[in-house]
Amino acid sequence: MTLSFKSGRRLFRSLARFGRDTRGLAAVEFAFIVPLMLILIFGTIEVAGGVAIDRKVTLTARTLSDLVSRGTKVSDNDIKNFFGMGSAIMTPYAVTPQSMSQRLTAVYVDKNGVAKVTWSFSGSSTGNSVTLSSTYPSAYRVGDTITTIPSALLVPQTQLIWSEVTYNYRPVAGYFIRSSIALKDQMFTRPRQSDCVLYSTATACPTG
Repeated sequence: MTLSFKSGRRLFRSLARFGRDTRGLAAVEFAFIVPLMLILIFGTIEVAGGVAIDRKVTLTARTLSDLVSRGTKVSDNDIKNFFGMGSAIMTPYAVTPQSMSQRLTAVYVDKNGVAKVTWSFSGSSTGNSVTLSSTYPSAYRVGDTITTIPSALLVPQTQLIWSEVTYNYRPVAGYFIRSSIALKDQMFTRPRQSDCVLYSTATACPTG
């Protein structure tokens, strides 16, 4: 038997033993599966958190417009309380001026179907404290024409209570999505007890 033949047999036997050896198979499979499982776990957490916050944003927008439309007049203190309730709805998610913005606007639709701002306020919350603003661009200017309202709602000589809520959702892991995601919703309601909801010292609804 020649030396080359013996070497070939030894090589063949070594390859055969290597093919039958499964001692490191579990470790290799683990190395491939773990990253995928981590992606699935964290992805599920992020999606579930985003959906939960998005539902709360919708509920907050609905609550704000509904609370205003139930009255006949609102004051600064009333609007602050409404914004405070909006922030409470977002519990247990953090509410700060950077993470959440709220805006309430009364819009009057004139006889020509043009929607104009009657009053508008925005609110930012830190804990139980709410800061109110009527300054543009955080709030709309009185008399501004709004062109983004759905045409079906532009009933001449009626008022709309318009609420807008934005929450900047920042993923917990933040590995794949590093920037925040703006979750937004808006709601329109009509005054229930009068033709319009007046602000502060106003005594009559808009006309025209």
